[in-house]
Amino acid sequence: MTPTIQMSEKLIREAKLFSVVDNRSLTDQIEHWARIGKCVEENPDLTYKLIKEILMGMQELDQGESSEYILG
Repeated sequence: MTPTIQMSEKLIREAKLFSVVDNRSLTDQIEHWARIGKCVEENPDLTYKLIKEILMGMQELDQGESSEYILG
């Protein structure tokens, strides 16, 4: 069972806006922000861009879209 949580109306309005732009559901948008925020707290020295690239790479691995990296 998924727990119900309360959020501010302002956060919900902003998430709705971004969800349309990023083509995500409202829930997916909030979960995306939560993942980014968690990564930022765990890795304060990384940039947003690097965190986003890491998350994208992890998603590619989960979907089996990986290839061997050949050095040089």
